[in-house]
Amino acid sequence: MSQILAAGTVAPDFKLRVTPDQWLSLSDLRGRPAILAFYPADWSPVCGDQMTLYNEILPEFRKQGAELLGISVDGAWCHEAFVKDRRLHFPLLADFHPKGEVARNYGAYREQDGVCERALFVVDRKRMIFWSYCSPIAVNPGADGILAALDRLSNDRKSDDGHPKSSNYAA
Repeated sequence: MSQILAAGTVAPDFKLRVTPDQWLSLSDLRGRPAILAFYPADWSPVCGDQMTLYNEILPEFRKQGAELLGISVDGAWCHEAFVKDRRLHFPLLADFHPKGEVARNYGAYREQDGVCERALFVVDRKRMIFWSYCSPIAVNPGADGILAALDRLSNDRKSDDGHPKSSNYAA
């Protein structure tokens, strides 16, 4: 298992294909929390179950204002077919060429297998990694860790009186 980037580290920016003719970068999401879900490959049973689970609870992620991005070394055409087949409502990004470059930057590339680790990152609004976790490759990590991290991130943004720090609330 790889040594992934830890909480408190600046999340490396990237620009990856979402579709054969569209790109997305982490900086495009600046000001919003992001969930980066690295996974080994489309069409494998565990990956399919993991992405389907995230699709089912996507409203919970979005309630926290978070954007979910799936990332693997599969190509954009493969992702497009997988998204359509699984009816996913979040983007899958192709870390295809140079193969695994973004995964390597996050410490989430399995060199011996040529695929991404099953690694999760919650990135805050300022592009700092707030939480990270690397699951054994054959184990679906579920969503509890992500949801708990999003809750903590939300609570960290609140002041002692329970109102958001960024609000103009006057007592």
